[in-house]
Amino acid sequence: MTHDDDRFHRGGLLTRNIIPSLAFFLLVPGAGHAADINVIGLMSGKAVLVIDGGRPRTLTVGQTTPEKVKLLSATSEEAIVEVAGERRRLTLGERISMGAGVSGLQRATITADARGHFITTATVNGISIRFLVDTGASVVTLGASDAKRAGVSYLAAPKGLLQTANGIVPAYRVKLDTVALGPITLHNVDGVVLESDMMGGVGLLGLSFLNRTEMRRDGDTMTLTRRY
Repeated sequence: MTHDDDRFHRGGLLTRNIIPSLAFFLLVPGAGHAADINVIGLMSGKAVLVIDGGRPRTLTVGQTTPEKVKLLSATSEEAIVEVAGERRRLTLGERISMGAGVSGLQRATITADARGHFITTATVNGISIRFLVDTGASVVTLGASDAKRAGVSYLAAPKGLLQTANGIVPAYRVKLDTVALGPITLHNVDGVVLESDMMGGVGLLGLSFLNRTEMRRDGDTMTLTRRY
């Protein structure tokens, strides 16, 4: 990944800015069947899904398929589906594989987009947020809007300045109660919240999360396995 470095002037935090693609593919391996789900249509109360490469099916909210894929909600912008108790928020064109049974390992696999960037959806305090996996960012970094949605109280936190492509902006050091990527759930994760929103509306999944996983890259695939 190649993009300009940004620097947090107080405390030496390194992070970066990028305008990412929205394509992503998250795998959650399990001991049992994994349903491959592709969202090809969205409307209020309904979603058109392709499951395991089959024919498109229109599901209404509350409906469960033979593959145990349940549609929990749907709007013209997103759908929330559930497989074996695991819930994921999907937008039009997104594709995800959800395991029906999870082994002892907590592992998530992300596929790079066309530009070679690893973009995925994780949750902060249970709220879905788009992230770029960025080993150049010292901590998980959020924009103000995402932090507010996730209930992060940051205005009373220690404040510094962050150099971004749009100039120097105020930012706050915080502790995030939970950050989850697929089956990997971590608690008390160091983070930074910008006073403004992130460029492209995408946060940075930095080393305060990544260092607690084992990272393996094979071509355009990155696998994260929880270490502690």
